[in-house]
Amino acid sequence: QDLLAQLKAGASFEELAKQHSTDTSNAGRGGDLGFFAAGKMVAPFEAAVDRLQKPGDLSEPVLTQFGYHLIRLEERREKGRQSFDEVKDT
Repeated sequence: QDLLAQLKAGASFEELAKQHSTDTSNAGRGGDLGFFAAGKMVAPFEAAVDRLQKPGDLSEPVLTQFGYHLIRLEERREKGRQSFDEVKDT
């Protein structure tokens, strides 16, 4: 709740993620998970993301088996398939 209050007061999501996240796979990137498809995250996390409507929206703290999460929506992409040329480098 304290971190959420700091975010609502204008603190940097990226800096708070770097300082407080225990997820070593993305803390160094300021908590950025990149884009992910439906069904790729655990259910409580995905449900919280689905409730976010517009870029900049913040979730309430979300509890999953991995701990607590604060989520900020950056962008949504329309569902669809990417061409081979779009994904060949990944």
